[in-house]
Amino acid sequence: MGAQCYAARLRATEKTEMVTNCDHLSKLKFSKALPFAFTEYGAVALANVLASTQAVEMGIYVVRAFVRLHQAASLHEDLAKRLAELEEKTERLESSHDTFSRNTRNQLKQVFDALRELMVPPDLPKRPIGFVTPEDKGKKTSGARGKT
Repeated sequence: MGAQCYAARLRATEKTEMVTNCDHLSKLKFSKALPFAFTEYGAVALANVLASTQAVEMGIYVVRAFVRLHQAASLHEDLAKRLAELEEKTERLESSHDTFSRNTRNQLKQVFDALRELMVPPDLPKRPIGFVTPEDKGKKTSGARGKT
């Protein structure tokens, strides 16, 4: 395995996203250099070199995260491929049979559109900025209970 298996240079868009999401990396914002990021193999190698309990635990955590990411990506890719195949079969069936009513075509289009929407990951809710006291948390919880 070459060095590229352990670290990868980020693209400009990835660097911008990383700087935006990680306040402690704000100094990178004005740097022209593109930073490197560890791959899953690099994280494991680093954990093995450091050999502390915390490093090993973090290495395992990172590997599990990468495994879940790979599983989700392959599942999403498979679903997208299957959906495209199903849509093509449906279009061929429509063109070979004039008996498909416009209503049936519209319903099938709505089903395919809904499935594509479900494949897009939802936006995660933003955390509030600032310090939240336990009392503030209690107020939100009790307010939500009162509305239901």
